[in-house]
Amino acid sequence: MLSLVCSPTPAISVRRRSTTPCCATLREAEAIPSVAEKARRLREAKRVVLVRHGQSTWNEEGRIQGSSDFSVLTSKGESQAETSRQMLLSDSFDVCFTSPLIRSKRTAEIIWGSRPKEMLPDSDLREIDLYSFQGLLKHEGKERYGSLYRQWQKDAPNFTIDGHYPVRELWDRARNCWDRILAHEGKSVLVVAHNAVNQALVATALDLGTEYFRILLQSNCGVSVLDFTPQDQGGTFNICLNRLNQTPNSPVASGTSGGRKTKSRMILVCQGATQSPGSEFGLGGMGYEALNMLGVIQSQKTAELLLDLKVNCIVSSPRVPAMDTATAISEVQEAADCLGADCVPRYVERKQLFDLEVEPIFQKARKNSTTYQSGWLSSFNQSTLKELWTKSVSAWQALLKDLSSESEEEKILVVAGHPAILTGLLCQCLHLSVDWMPSFHLDPGSVSVIDFPDGSAGRGVVRCTNYTAHLGRWSIPITRSTVDDEAF
Repeated sequence: MLSLVCSPTPAISVRRRSTTPCCATLREAEAIPSVAEKARRLREAKRVVLVRHGQSTWNEEGRIQGSSDFSVLTSKGESQAETSRQMLLSDSFDVCFTSPLIRSKRTAEIIWGSRPKEMLPDSDLREIDLYSFQGLLKHEGKERYGSLYRQWQKDAPNFTIDGHYPVRELWDRARNCWDRILAHEGKSVLVVAHNAVNQALVATALDLGTEYFRILLQSNCGVSVLDFTPQDQGGTFNICLNRLNQTPNSPVASGTSGGRKTKSRMILVCQGATQSPGSEFGLGGMGYEALNMLGVIQSQKTAELLLDLKVNCIVSSPRVPAMDTATAISEVQEAADCLGADCVPRYVERKQLFDLEVEPIFQKARKNSTTYQSGWLSSFNQSTLKELWTKSVSAWQALLKDLSSESEEEKILVVAGHPAILTGLLCQCLHLSVDWMPSFHLDPGSVSVIDFPDGSAGRGVVRCTNYTAHLGRWSIPITRSTVDDEAF
């Protein structure tokens, strides 16, 4: 399943109290109703799929585009859009909202294909307005604007140019976009837009402020999925990110994060499906079950995905399915460079971390985690979620210590464990409280990637979450039809 829901208790005011946004963010939140407040008007579940446009001519040139409309898709961009079309081919979208800019509109046309339903251009979906910066090559921006360009790179939420605060204006626009998206009667909505505005749409949906700009990556033709799901009680809606930035290309390929080369990387690998009986996904609740055949395939596919990386260390929960997943990855890593009979396997450090072990918490709650479906974490009470979150605090600190390195070379740490603890680690990375734990969804065999451009002591940048394309025919579809499907 690809759905997520938030905490079963009304969380709007709790969430704002549990974060420490800047004054500007508080002013923004007070001026415009949150997306959660707007979602209360919904009568049924809604899924929103966000896609960034394919590579454009100005992307290729390294030129600052902003909301200018002079670039078009390159041949690579057209190919990326076609890949996205194939990924979303079976989805029964009811409507497509698109930015009116050429590069995004063309991407939308390719993905939408021959669908007879409407495409709606929305000017608020245009890319961030960057005023005097637009059209400059990046090196020209540095040369002409000096400290102002550095502020754009280092402190974008407070960056001001030509009398405007571009990122704050963008967040306001994103909240306005949600008015039209949520008001549309369609249950499955496609939105094709741009890097910055898609970041803002994800962040504002989760009630995150402008300080999250450049933290939730959106690559060319990357797909992100948000679910708006009704609660069983209280008449409220949960807003949940079940996938971030599933891209046509590998999520672990070398590259930059927010325009900066990464120094350290943490790869979160959800353990594969187990032999637990009576479970659709077989994630298990006690941790003693071995991987079933699907789980073995998932672990091998993940090992292949990581094949070209030089993984330094693999840390896992001491429970069987996590250890088996870690073993599959380490065996492929160690044999990756061995082509001859006398080759010495490359050593990959293996560790077990007891703070990654969460199954006893499920036992204490007298609730098995085998029913792994939409919003499954919200089925636990607040005290159980708090225990899971507390475990993730300790685990995160231990993992950051393992990730730290004096070397200038990139360090890669793989973490294998149960989706519940890996969800907690995502919250730790994003400096979020326990209230956000049910707001993220991870599938068995999925991969999530966190980059640290400033090293492990710096802020983590989430490259993707719940990536499953590497599983091939055994992957979880990015979306699936909502027709006649009460549970999404």
